[in-house]
Amino acid sequence: MASSSSQFAFSLHDGSLTVGGAVLLSGVPSNVALSPFTIDPSSSDAPAHLLEQATAAAGRGAFLGFTAPAATDRAPCRIGLLAGRRFLSVFHFKTWWSTMHAGDPGRDVQPETQWVLLDAPELGPGGCVFVLPLVQGSFRSAIFPSEDVEDGLVLCAESGSPAVTGSDFGRIAYVHAGTDPYKVIREAYMAARVHLGTFKLMEEKALPPMAERFGWCTWDAFYLTVDPAGVWQGVSEFTDAGVPPRFIVIDDGWQSANRDDDPPHADTPGLVLCGEQMTARLYRFDEGERFRRYREGGDGGEAGLKAFLKDMRQRFPSLDDVYVWQALCGSWGGVRPGTAALDTVVEPARLSPGLAGTMDDLAVDRIVEGGIGLVQPQHAGKLYDAMHSYLAGAGVTGVKVDVMNTLEYVCAEHGGRVELAKAYYAGLSESVAANFEGTGMIASMEQCNDFFFLGTRQVGMARAGDDFWLGNGDDAYWLQGVHMVNCSYNSLWMGQFVRPDWDMFQSDHVCAAFHGASRAVSGSPIYVSNSLGCHDFALLKTLVFPDGTLPLCLHYALPTRDCLFKNPLSDQETVLKMWNLNKFGGVIGAFNCQGAGWDPAERRIRGHAHCYKPVSGEVHPTDVEWWQREETAGMADAAEYAVYKHHSGELVLMTPQSEPIHFTLQPSSYEIFTFAPVAGGASHFAPVGVVDMLNCGGTIADVVVGGDGGAEVMVKVKGAGRLVV
Repeated sequence: MASSSSQFAFSLHDGSLTVGGAVLLSGVPSNVALSPFTIDPSSSDAPAHLLEQATAAAGRGAFLGFTAPAATDRAPCRIGLLAGRRFLSVFHFKTWWSTMHAGDPGRDVQPETQWVLLDAPELGPGGCVFVLPLVQGSFRSAIFPSEDVEDGLVLCAESGSPAVTGSDFGRIAYVHAGTDPYKVIREAYMAARVHLGTFKLMEEKALPPMAERFGWCTWDAFYLTVDPAGVWQGVSEFTDAGVPPRFIVIDDGWQSANRDDDPPHADTPGLVLCGEQMTARLYRFDEGERFRRYREGGDGGEAGLKAFLKDMRQRFPSLDDVYVWQALCGSWGGVRPGTAALDTVVEPARLSPGLAGTMDDLAVDRIVEGGIGLVQPQHAGKLYDAMHSYLAGAGVTGVKVDVMNTLEYVCAEHGGRVELAKAYYAGLSESVAANFEGTGMIASMEQCNDFFFLGTRQVGMARAGDDFWLGNGDDAYWLQGVHMVNCSYNSLWMGQFVRPDWDMFQSDHVCAAFHGASRAVSGSPIYVSNSLGCHDFALLKTLVFPDGTLPLCLHYALPTRDCLFKNPLSDQETVLKMWNLNKFGGVIGAFNCQGAGWDPAERRIRGHAHCYKPVSGEVHPTDVEWWQREETAGMADAAEYAVYKHHSGELVLMTPQSEPIHFTLQPSSYEIFTFAPVAGGASHFAPVGVVDMLNCGGTIADVVVGGDGGAEVMVKVKGAGRLVV
């Protein structure tokens, strides 16, 4: 197999888009064009090493675009027919969230698709092509199925404002080819980074310290009734049990918010769930009444949030970070006009045509009902600095910014969705840099390409999946597999921009061990949303060291190659396998997530009871993508591996030539396989780790081989429990 870039050169000729002789799209109209990917180093702010890498890979990529018949604010264009080729995609299934979808003919592609990975075995083993809709000027794009031509793919450019029109969309998408799907995706986003200059890759940014620690979020414990006494009690329960939270997230409910028909300078009493909070707006930027009433030491000194956090840190010295919740526009309904020294207007909320076809959502309905109190875009920086400077002064170290994909609802009078997003995300980035050391932010409800292309110059962490839902009845089980699949496949693209955050879960949930195992291999911070008195500390101690840090993987978890074009939710045969890397080994988490799936006709994710059954799979050392990180690439060449199975406690030896390990998983169950390369020489040694931890390989801090011919080995271990070598 040739390895030159010429093998992967794209061509558009006689109505066919091809690469390396493989036809990707047929029936391509004459207004669709292909142009080479070229780099002008003088016009890019990318660091030199990224420019060098992008230049080296340029021959494997090209821009795809089209011209519209007339200037318009929304230009759908059929770009060809996709037939007889497997694909993996991620599509925008709800305003806030995206998820995976795998299929074969083009008619399986879903509306609002963010990217498509095409299986292209003609290019060689692992051959694939990545199709990436981009931002061009004031337009963003997404892929849709054709409504009138079977297997037709439509690339749609839209501004979101009737006043912003265009007809030339020559670089509205990018295509990239190769034989390593993870490298192909990485190189495609690197090309987009160099070309657009509107975002930074994760490798260019720092992670917040909480990314490597255990935490607690108040949401499921209190919902909108969170108060100082409850937060204090929650942290006490974890600390007293020997699982100290190193960070907390004080979620929705702490702010000063009210509704338009309430008195303008008082909190709305009794705000509850079921949508009432989604029509409320901020009327001041400090804490709500429940937190304002707090007094330092209980009866004197300072008052409010600052006093509370001061007392918390004195009582719990291991508590490093305190994050608080906010919506992108301030609160769910934005900011109340006339109550802050900012130019604010209640804008009517309108769904774009693409969003109108996604899953129904109560939150969306309520926001549309009440509109959004939008601080004018030129004042977005003032909004965030007013909020964040106060919070930082009170001892808050970061924000969880939620409800992010609402700007497109109110963009029509503000230059369209791209221009409004640029203004808001610039203000947010500047404020995080000024007030929270540049890293103190988690982005949430953000899974649309607008945010990732325009809002990630500063942000280093973002939610990878839909919310953790408790469920009620059967969905208490199958919903958990949906969450896991969302997070793992979304990480394929989100991991290029940010460290994927797998969200909180409850340690006493019926599927808590299932969730815990996925978090153990995720590479994400681990945090829970336990209610007071409702904990499984034994489970948490398999995830968290006694000092509140984590045996964290080096990478972020991704589906293995044999899962990329499969449906681990409802094909009745695929086990979700995820790979990750540790300092001295690798890990594969295997999960039976079968039992649910996206229903295009009903436009929702629902249970499929006939899929909720045992599923078999196999695992092998080659499932670990050792070469995806420079420091672990050498482990791919090991002659032998020690393999530890978490559930059975069995330890076996495998070589690259060994037959795979076969296994069967019951519904909503898992297995974790830890792979440790065996060192040669006199020691013939492999460090597996402290096996009382789910990611036991993450407990090995250092290995030094010495003595005559490697006869002596020194292992540095973190944690306590049974050490297996």
